[in-house]
Amino acid sequence: MNSYPAPGMMEQSCPASRDGLWALDPKVLQNDWAWLCRYRAENAQVDPANPPEVVFMGDSITENWLRGDPSLFAKGWLNRGISGQTSPQMLVRFWPDVIALKPDVVHIMAGTNDLAGNTGPTTPEAYKNNVRAMVQLAKAHGIVVVLGSIPPADRFEWATQHKPAPWIAQFNAWLKAYAAEQGMVYADYFTVLAGPSGELRPEFGPDGVHPNAAGYAAMRSVADVAFADAFAKVAAAHAEETGRAKRK
Repeated sequence: MNSYPAPGMMEQSCPASRDGLWALDPKVLQNDWAWLCRYRAENAQVDPANPPEVVFMGDSITENWLRGDPSLFAKGWLNRGISGQTSPQMLVRFWPDVIALKPDVVHIMAGTNDLAGNTGPTTPEAYKNNVRAMVQLAKAHGIVVVLGSIPPADRFEWATQHKPAPWIAQFNAWLKAYAAEQGMVYADYFTVLAGPSGELRPEFGPDGVHPNAAGYAAMRSVADVAFADAFAKVAAAHAEETGRAKRK
């Protein structure tokens, strides 16, 4: 096999992370649409003999979770959120940022930026298909899925033309039903964060979209239960695998 890169496959430099919608910078979108390089170096440092228990896949709400509740990740759980990303971008990087790391559990939270149109117009079915694809990839590789609800929002400061609250309610109803259909764990963050009109309660996030420390504390009560359920599924799967091996 040739040792030199194929045309169009040159080794790329990766822009440094920064706050804001850096993932939507035109230079990033043109050169690495899904920002596959964002976690490449960190992924390379994961010991294949000691894979992480949990990987979090998501957008800014996931990425900011590391700062908002660092104790959740103190046990070596990995955060692979990227601010501004939509579900198709997450699907593109789902293999290197989740499957290749071989976690026991993946936490998927997507949808806010699809509704904001961050990567252009889309449809509800396209969103559902992206979630389905990530879920089926995980299940095919024996990874238990925690499917997180879309957190509440009644406005987007960067896309003021949208009124997302009714759509979030519809998407969350679908996510909950799909989780039940597929035997997954559903983490209902919406209920603990939402006000009466589907807004993010101001004490949980003053910009109406992104949780603050108090918001992540409220989410933690849901996450702890969800991960307990997920690890019960992991244990059951291991027990079943051990039983099959003994019967052979």
